[in-house]
Amino acid sequence: MITIPHKATQFLVFMVKLLIVTAAFYFIFKQLTENPKLQWSQFQQLVSEKTSLFGVLFVLAFSFANRFLEILKWQNLVTSLHPISVGEASKQVLGALTAGIFTPNGLGEYAGKALYFEKQNTKQIIFLNLVCNGVQMILTILFGIIGLFILGYWTWALGLIAATVGFLGLSLVTKTITIKGYSIEKLLDKINEIPRRIHQKNNFLGLCRYLIFSHQTYFLFLAFNIHVPYPIMMATITTVYLLSSILPSFQFLDFAVKGSIAVFFFDKLGVNELVVVFITTLMWFLNVVVPVVIGSYFVLNFKPKWK
Repeated sequence: MITIPHKATQFLVFMVKLLIVTAAFYFIFKQLTENPKLQWSQFQQLVSEKTSLFGVLFVLAFSFANRFLEILKWQNLVTSLHPISVGEASKQVLGALTAGIFTPNGLGEYAGKALYFEKQNTKQIIFLNLVCNGVQMILTILFGIIGLFILGYWTWALGLIAATVGFLGLSLVTKTITIKGYSIEKLLDKINEIPRRIHQKNNFLGLCRYLIFSHQTYFLFLAFNIHVPYPIMMATITTVYLLSSILPSFQFLDFAVKGSIAVFFFDKLGVNELVVVFITTLMWFLNVVVPVVIGSYFVLNFKPKWK
């Protein structure tokens, strides 16, 4: 067996970390400078007209709460393996977010979090991350379907309900079928192995997080004098989040996907396209770019547990 010198291994790890951080910043910079819909001069004018110190702090508080709730969710789930501090959970969540920014639907986050644990725990960490994201997806589908009904898209809503019921029915029928040692029955058994109190806390934190980032969008529209009845506005926001979560995308393209869908739906409410694009971009910047910048520090200081 060929043994790689310790110094060479350290250099290789450093280069990988540097590559991840460089790639993350490159993709962010590229989207912010080359997207034709981002008209910075008009955005600057909008910001100067509408912002105040209180407004900025108010919006930032939502972004902090959004990411902090995600950290608490992860800390809570990992306690089923072993307890970790909020600080350690923060490193893992933000570092993994940075690693996953240029992977489809943030799949890199799964590998990113697993690297913080011993190699023998990899499958368990990937499973816990699946549970963490799964609750968020269920809430997105639930509120999104309600939003579609409120907006009058009954066919879409019923289609999604039928697809969900069909998927659940197929899962029950095929739950004992094993593929490479995995089956839905085994997955359900593993979910049931997690203590109920951890599931309950995860569900509650997931609900709080969904309400936080959806209402952050709502208050941003209010800040730009977009006054649409609350049920219609929230229904439109939840519909946009639902449809954008279904489409395959990359974290660094998240605002472009959400922006395109948001323009389509908010145009029906008579909302200016510029305002919609600006708000979706601002949401992406505050809830993805800023955490990625912080996460870059943790990536560069990362010490792998794998040997």
